Amino acid sequence: MSDLAWINAAITAARPQAVGALLRYFRDLETAEEAFQDACLRALKAWMQNGPPRDPTAWLIMVGRNAALDGVRKRSRHTELPPEDLLSDLEDQEARAVEQVDASDYRDDVLRLLFICCHPDLPATQQIALALRIVSGLTVKQIARAFLVSEAAMEQRITRAKRIVAEGDAAFETPGAVERAERLAAVAAMIYLVFNEGYSAGDNPARAQLCGEAIRLGRLLLRLFQTEPEIMGLLALMLVQHARTPARFDAEGQIVLLEDQDRSLWDARMIAEGLALIDKAMRHRRPGAYQVQAAIAALHARAATPADTDWAQIDALYANLERLTPSPVITLNRAVAVSKVAGPEAALTMIEPLAGRLSGYFHFHGLKGALNLELGRHAEARDAFDRAIALANSAAEATHIRQHLDRLMADHDPALREASAAKK
Repeated sequence: MSDLAWINAAITAARPQAVGALLRYFRDLETAEEAFQDACLRALKAWMQNGPPRDPTAWLIMVGRNAALDGVRKRSRHTELPPEDLLSDLEDQEARAVEQVDASDYRDDVLRLLFICCHPDLPATQQIALALRIVSGLTVKQIARAFLVSEAAMEQRITRAKRIVAEGDAAFETPGAVERAERLAAVAAMIYLVFNEGYSAGDNPARAQLCGEAIRLGRLLLRLFQTEPEIMGLLALMLVQHARTPARFDAEGQIVLLEDQDRSLWDARMIAEGLALIDKAMRHRRPGAYQVQAAIAALHARAATPADTDWAQIDALYANLERLTPSPVITLNRAVAVSKVAGPEAALTMIEPLAGRLSGYFHFHGLKGALNLELGRHAEARDAFDRAIALANSAAEATHIRQHLDRLMADHDPALREASAAKK
């Protein structure tokens, strides 16, 4: 790994906790963000010269805090920070910073920051978008993709959220038990969106590590709400999905579909933990969206082979999920199960009404292409696959669809194969 690569990975991993600690210290969102960015700039220089510090997170917290304080001093006394070579060796300061972080109100500044971003003065969509931007450091483009909206619309949403937070006098107070419960749904949704951002990133280490971060946050959230079945379901869902990671991509980094994965590569311990949490959540008899999704993931995990998958039960669970949280994406996912149970024609009929809302969604066109191909509608399949390639979020997604298209089209119509090749 190059110097810049490991520095970027370290900064990405440290961001949530560092920003959370700086926000706790300064009680101002803009100041905390600016302090962290200043620390990152100093890290690029100091770490390139001196190597990584013992604890990159504590280093960024300490240097970011000093940088912000220095800004105040310069306006009054023109006091400067110590030289970079002194900032690169903060052994004692790192240890103290870590102790202070561990002693924070929630024993984790990241979780505290999530609750702050999910303040009830903000609409739910702005709560989640702000948390994704501030806590996880996702770009506006990435967040817009998660919400299926334009970048401009998401930029406005985040700007409004920051303004509301900045104007709220109580925005950085430690929430009490009642407030924490009220914000729980928004925090859980934010954590799962962070997980999905990492899960969809393929083998990109800077983004894929968000899965681990989301699972860690899920564990902390469950520690605070130990009897909440939806948080059990959320953590179980992430564990079972993340357990498939070793089998999701081949040696060349290409996507391997669930039905083609080597299930012996799945993390059995992680799956066992997730299945135990699902069983525990179900005993509470308070079903919710995360529990249903976790139950769907569990059916896939329990199937020894693709042929053993209980698609009828998965279809029933997705129908329940549609009632709990109606969404075109949920309907799209259900259509996969419907295609296994009732055939591709029934699934295609189900997704056609979604065309307007999911016109910019990669997976809609990929599924539409696959269903048309099963029905022998090769021209329609080619058009859908071409659209999916244009909307792919990664090179792996685009390559997978292109290989799928070339292989299957060649089996049915040489003319279509040549037309597909001409489009490359």
